[in-house]
Amino acid sequence: MMTLQPRSLSGVDMRKRQQPHIEGPPQAPGHPRPNNCCMCWCGCCKCLWNEDRMERSERACTKMDSIEATEEQQPTLDEVVAWARSFELVMRSSEGREIFREFLRSEYSEENLLFWLACEELKKETDPTAIDEKARIIYEDYVSILSPKEVSLDSRVREGINLSLTEPSNLMYEEAQLQIYTLMHRDSYPRFLNSSVYRDLLDSKRSSCLDT
Repeated sequence: MMTLQPRSLSGVDMRKRQQPHIEGPPQAPGHPRPNNCCMCWCGCCKCLWNEDRMERSERACTKMDSIEATEEQQPTLDEVVAWARSFELVMRSSEGREIFREFLRSEYSEENLLFWLACEELKKETDPTAIDEKARIIYEDYVSILSPKEVSLDSRVREGINLSLTEPSNLMYEEAQLQIYTLMHRDSYPRFLNSSVYRDLLDSKRSSCLDT
């Protein structure tokens, strides 16, 4: 009976096993390296996986920074008390606007504050392309009668906005913004001061001061 001997590796096979992996020819200057690597743990190349991993990491850090900043920004008792004396102080405070927004949300009128804030952002814009884009978004979100977030504007102001759409400017919503500000001041603000949202916050601040 013939015994089969294990086949010895030929010189060619041995060289194939010992030969290290060699990448393709170098790219010409100015041409990006092809994304032919995967699961790049070292971060040495610009593969899609590595770029996506870095973007996720950056987003996570940004989100964590935002959360920490929100936790640190707590209004003092004096600030909360001052909000009852002046609607302007509420609107000038980021914490005040957030509490007021919470109240407006409970009354299903949050769009008034969102419109006012969007107009404030538009005022700061100087780039014509960005102005056109933001003006269009504000119109579609808060002025158009087809929008579920349409704010209440009189016909004269609405007509002025329609005329301004041909040549948008960063101040085109100024009159409408004032009208909504006045509406919130006269209508929503008094109810806000008597709401549980504001009263509970005020009581918690007073309790904190007594405990300390």
